[in-house]
Amino acid sequence: MAMFESLSDRLSQSLRKITGKASLSEDNIKDSLREVRMALLEADVALPVVKDFIEHVRVRAVGQEVNRSLNPGQQFLKIVKQELEAVMGTANEELNLAAQPPAVVLMAGLQGAGKTTSAAKLARYLQERHKKKVMMVSADVYRPAAIKQLETLANDVGSLFFPSEAGENPVAIASNALAAARRAFADVLIVDTAGRLHIDETLMTEIRDIHAAVKPVETLFVIDAMIGQDAVNTAKAFNDALPLTGVVLTKVDGDARGGAALSVRHVTGKPIKFLGVGEKTDALEPFHPDRIASRILGMGDVLSLIEEVERKVDHKKAEQLARKVQKGKTFDLEDLRDQLQQMQKLGGLSSMLEKLPGMGNVAQMAEQANMTSQFKRMEAIINSMTPRERRNPDILNGSRKRRIITGSGTTIQDLNRLLKQHKQMAKMMKKMKGKNMANMMRGMAGNLPPGGMPPGGFPRF
Repeated sequence: MAMFESLSDRLSQSLRKITGKASLSEDNIKDSLREVRMALLEADVALPVVKDFIEHVRVRAVGQEVNRSLNPGQQFLKIVKQELEAVMGTANEELNLAAQPPAVVLMAGLQGAGKTTSAAKLARYLQERHKKKVMMVSADVYRPAAIKQLETLANDVGSLFFPSEAGENPVAIASNALAAARRAFADVLIVDTAGRLHIDETLMTEIRDIHAAVKPVETLFVIDAMIGQDAVNTAKAFNDALPLTGVVLTKVDGDARGGAALSVRHVTGKPIKFLGVGEKTDALEPFHPDRIASRILGMGDVLSLIEEVERKVDHKKAEQLARKVQKGKTFDLEDLRDQLQQMQKLGGLSSMLEKLPGMGNVAQMAEQANMTSQFKRMEAIINSMTPRERRNPDILNGSRKRRIITGSGTTIQDLNRLLKQHKQMAKMMKKMKGKNMANMMRGMAGNLPPGGMPPGGFPRF
């Protein structure tokens, strides 16, 4: 389930009614705002945030700004989008690492919010995208398992790790790690602190002492998006105790409402800097309020999709396929397997679709049709073939087919469906012969029926 799914559904429905109107009256604005207000409250957005948001939109919508525009309905939508951005912070705020190295990043938050995994995700993000040398340390002396977990994650992401043990003083651990990070010429030291199940004075005193000892340039509050309103109250308590510089919102892939994302900035005055969107160590995204506002309003998030493609797609394989198609060579099952693998790298079909304008509903259909497991099944079938069979599926007779479905644990219907889909794709690729990539994409888009569905809808496996 995607973040903001229910909010996006409600808002796009109520705004669709008003965007087509030739002129806006106070009455129809009032009706729309009532629906927007209900949608926000149902999404677990904090009441003061909803009140301020609705008032800002109302003042701007009833004023000259809308009536003078050529399309009042669309202008109203634009105002809602701008005010959503303003609630979440108008632009992405990068980490401020402009300090004498090592720059210290302190991770704070309650137990179970995902601090340790967020520390590892952040280390990987800084290494891969900012080419920083990172060291991590755990000051959580109350849970030996947390220290071990951070060490394992440090190995996974390839960062330096400063060992610590239960029974040591957390402030001493952090200070010693800072000295070690200097000796190792690390650019960044990430300090993972202890969490509690609820806020208590002992926790706050300890984390304040660590803060005073290592003087972090960034103090990030890690918060679980799933706990809704409570997340905001916790953020406020930490913000009163510590000079927070930003927020990392975790488990957003499991939260369809998104209330915490819309409330936390307003309540703490601190920007959301990152979103944790899954279990893997690369599942951390910089938070872009403008893109999130677009996604909430069903306008898609093409910029994030482009960045993801740039980062995750194997460009060498993409170019090889483009050259192959231009020369009119056959699109075989090995090419199809490559395409399936590339899509899975991008989080699957539904993850890609929900970033495209107007494709939110199609993404939900893809989710319901469980496309990811279907892609894996298709891949398993192709993997069970010999290289010769993949390059030339026409040689597949009855006995070969039986061997393939036994090897892949699938049915003859699954295999025949895959072969049929491959044939359709190969035929489409043939039409692209001699065209450059831009024309190919245009041709492929032209072959999709209205609504962007592939021929025959989603494959049912």
